[in-house]
Amino acid sequence: MDSFPGPTSNRFVSQRLRLNYVDWGNPDAPPLILQHGGRDHCRSWDWVAQELRHDWHVIAPDLRGHGDSDWSPEGHYGMDAFVYDFAQLVHTLGYDQVTIVSHSLGGNIATRFTGLYPEKVRKLVNIEGLGPTPEVQREVEGGGTADHLRKWIDEKRRAAGRSPRRYATLRDAYERMKTENSFLTDDQARHLTVHGATRNEDGTWSWKFDNYLNVWSTGDIPFEEKAKLWAAITCPVLLLWGKDSFASSPASDGRLDHFADAALKEYENAGHWLHHDQFDRFMEDVRAFL
Repeated sequence: MDSFPGPTSNRFVSQRLRLNYVDWGNPDAPPLILQHGGRDHCRSWDWVAQELRHDWHVIAPDLRGHGDSDWSPEGHYGMDAFVYDFAQLVHTLGYDQVTIVSHSLGGNIATRFTGLYPEKVRKLVNIEGLGPTPEVQREVEGGGTADHLRKWIDEKRRAAGRSPRRYATLRDAYERMKTENSFLTDDQARHLTVHGATRNEDGTWSWKFDNYLNVWSTGDIPFEEKAKLWAAITCPVLLLWGKDSFASSPASDGRLDHFADAALKEYENAGHWLHHDQFDRFMEDVRAFL
């Protein structure tokens, strides 16, 4: 990174939660929102923001329950809440139209927002963020029974009784970060750990995200309704997938077919966080698209 001092931290209110976002300056430039994924945080975009801040007014929010945003008191982390928060951010900042780069859960959120309000989005980059495959989602939809609800209650109770993992030192947390994603460089893992961990009262360290995020909400729209939102998108969409990721390609499972104007690029030697794993190629593709 260059010597720029970094972004300013700000807050907006959504459903009584105070949610954090960072602002990289250049307010006269067109707005660009960078939306992170699950169990991540807004500062994971710093390398991307540094590259784009000269041409864009870059805003990077922390999702509820992530980073420096409030945790939901009742542990509500359904897609309805996330999409509302995103819409509230755009509304609060008064943007008529935005450009979005999004990852994983953040891509799922941003893509639904774009389908709901197609006139609000100029262009959308989605990194592995379309949610489960059609087959997997239909299995979940078919499981909306009493047994499914009982299982969800049990999982919520376990989450309520689970203490956040504690690391004796920040170095230990860093080593965990490296173990989770072997593609990361030492500098990347160090930066993500410093901004993604918080010190506990006893001097140990824990990740900033809420444990309740590990339990998915029982309610979501059916796949067919989600596909209708994708079809309603009018702006150009760039879908990016890592060939070493756990997420299946939307070209192979039919999800790509629901978009009117979408291009898909697949990256060799990259996993789910391809914007970290293949940063130079990612920036080249994003710059060309935007």
